[in-house]
Amino acid sequence: MIQLENVTKILGDRRILDGVNLAVRKGETMVIVGPSGTGKSVTLKHMVRLMTPDEGRVVVGGQVISDAAGKTLEQLRDKFGVLFQGGALLEWLNVGENVALPLREKTRLTEEEIQAKVVEKLSMVGLEKDMEKFPSEISGGMRKRVGLARAIVTNPEIILYDEPTSGLDPVSSRMIDRLIEQLRKELGVTSVVVTHDLHSALSIGTRIAMLTRGRIVELAEPADFVKSQQEDVQQFLESQFITIRGEWEKNGL
Repeated sequence: MIQLENVTKILGDRRILDGVNLAVRKGETMVIVGPSGTGKSVTLKHMVRLMTPDEGRVVVGGQVISDAAGKTLEQLRDKFGVLFQGGALLEWLNVGENVALPLREKTRLTEEEIQAKVVEKLSMVGLEKDMEKFPSEISGGMRKRVGLARAIVTNPEIILYDEPTSGLDPVSSRMIDRLIEQLRKELGVTSVVVTHDLHSALSIGTRIAMLTRGRIVELAEPADFVKSQQEDVQQFLESQFITIRGEWEKNGL
């Protein structure tokens, strides 16, 4: 579905991505983890061509997006929905208007049809009763859910999530996890999730890729990921109190 082939990106004097190869299968949830500054969000931006590789290429659905332009690029981007880190809601629009925005920009649906789709997607994230509220009137977790409803309102084939649980309390984080899993099962979407939250990654990922120093150092299903012998992986697991046996431990308990 998405392929990164020897993707290299240099920003300033730093090689952020160093020959990254990664294939995301149709219908899976690929989770990309790793320390800060290792190129996780940069990888995500290459998939939708918010960035262009200095070397290598990115292929989406059999078409090269990394050198696409004009109508071709627009059509390829239409395959994507994106949940940005902070939700990226427009503060002067209410919840319903924020979700409706992609439909008004990209489709010729009637207002009645738009409203029906907005209610449908907000219902999926449990916010159909909050359509009239403004972003300043809802919690961080609710903002993320509104952003998710907006990301899926055009029925994209692929959803990109940039730190979907960042800044949220544990209850809200697990709610977002359940929604990501629900969308994979009910809508069959392909998902790519960038996160620092290994508890989330192990819960929702069909496969987990560890990115460090600009390279993929491990790629495995969750059960195998926690057993990886890669030192970088084990250090990352232990930093969140997850052991090689797949058990969560904290303070020796």
